[in-house]
Amino acid sequence: MRLRSVLAAACAITLAAAGCANEAAPAEETATLRYAAVGSPAATTHDPHGRVANEADYLRFAMLYDVLTVPDEHGEIQPRLAESWEPVDGDLTRWRIDLRDDAVFSDGSPVTAADVLFSLRRIQGKGAENNGRLSMFDLDASTVTGEHGLELATVQPYAEVGAALAALTFVVPEGSDDLTEPAVGSGPFVLGDGDDTTAVLERNDDWWGPEPRVDRLEIIAMADPAARAAAVASGQADVAGSVSPAAAGEHGGTGGLQVVHRPAAVNYPLVMDLGSEPFDDPGVREAVKLAVDREQLVETVFLGHGQVGADIVSPADPSAPDAAPVDRDVERARELLADAGHGDGLSLTLHTTNSYPGMEEAAVLVAEQLQEAGVDVQVEVVPPDTYWAEVWNVEPFYLNSLGGSGFVDFARMALVSDGPINETGWNDEEWDADFAEALATADADERRDRLAGLQQRLADEGGYVVWGTGDGLDLATEAVSGLPTGPGFHRLFIDQAGVGG
Repeated sequence: MRLRSVLAAACAITLAAAGCANEAAPAEETATLRYAAVGSPAATTHDPHGRVANEADYLRFAMLYDVLTVPDEHGEIQPRLAESWEPVDGDLTRWRIDLRDDAVFSDGSPVTAADVLFSLRRIQGKGAENNGRLSMFDLDASTVTGEHGLELATVQPYAEVGAALAALTFVVPEGSDDLTEPAVGSGPFVLGDGDDTTAVLERNDDWWGPEPRVDRLEIIAMADPAARAAAVASGQADVAGSVSPAAAGEHGGTGGLQVVHRPAAVNYPLVMDLGSEPFDDPGVREAVKLAVDREQLVETVFLGHGQVGADIVSPADPSAPDAAPVDRDVERARELLADAGHGDGLSLTLHTTNSYPGMEEAAVLVAEQLQEAGVDVQVEVVPPDTYWAEVWNVEPFYLNSLGGSGFVDFARMALVSDGPINETGWNDEEWDADFAEALATADADERRDRLAGLQQRLADEGGYVVWGTGDGLDLATEAVSGLPTGPGFHRLFIDQAGVGG
């Protein structure tokens, strides 16, 4: 077991940097970035491999631990701890992974392939908590081939191994079974101090990557988006992640504040369960898709900071098809509902929450729009503390919040028939087979064409109404620069963000 006291390690680094704690030394100004992130202190966890409910926790993990690969600002996969990943043979079921040889944990021990394979197996073992992450690998059949090399086996041909290893493959030392307390990491920062609300991280001068631009990070968990914006406006924080469009409009460009846009980062689709009435009728699903006024939703919910959607679940993914938005047609929606036996009207309950800015407003507006097609919708707002346990993947009609995973990862979890979070009950054997065939296609361009076709079929026939996507909006002081703006989990990697200077 190489689990160490991270606080002790941090103290050691601090003392080393100071030379001697008892010597008088001139005070040096340290650059500190204070980041108010989405999160409830009550849900704080130290285990990066299990259930993680807080964005604030993900930010902390991304700074404390190395991951194997990362998405760039365009969603393309780039090396991180893994320098390369190549198929060993032609059927794409065995992959050689070459790791950097200069990564070390903050206690000085090297990061080895054994640490990586241990971490991957631990992540997979917690599949019930993390929605089946890494279930595409046969890790019992995977092996360490050297100090910094391993061979990963997949359960079927899988050409997207680079993406499968991206962003959330936090590497801990082999033997770190109990993560009720933090393990040492090898990321750009080490844990210094803090509590469930505020984590204080100090720069790791031994990190192999580009030197972080600040000496110290403070990641503050704040559930209320208005409180996050107010923290920046009042000078208590430098960055507020995921603020509302209204807050961005109120504060952006005034008082030395700026708004940083992450295009197409926000996606609140309507979720219809194909296994429940009335959504088991394709005509009802099409009617709902035709009855919503997508332009009005984007203008009202995102205040124009977004794009009208075409029911493509991962529109920012490199494999997304170039689909035209669905035109509203209320009369056709009425006809479809009548054909489905709902000519005298239809009553539904739409569940939503206020976890993220605009979700409640979107549901209320959808209800008004569907009323025009003869659908009486009652909106039920559920507190964030219980929504994701009692509504998500339980109720037949609700709003979800997507925006993290790429299409392949999302499809593997939520679209294949046996996916662990198949919330719409999408069950199409032909689609499953075509998805498997796409993943067995080595040519990247051909594979993307196949994946684009699968996204379009889902948009036409499935249970998601992706009425629009909004920009992720982060409020920051004008002294802040280098915040990530790419899709999905690119937003977590803030090691090159700076403040002042």
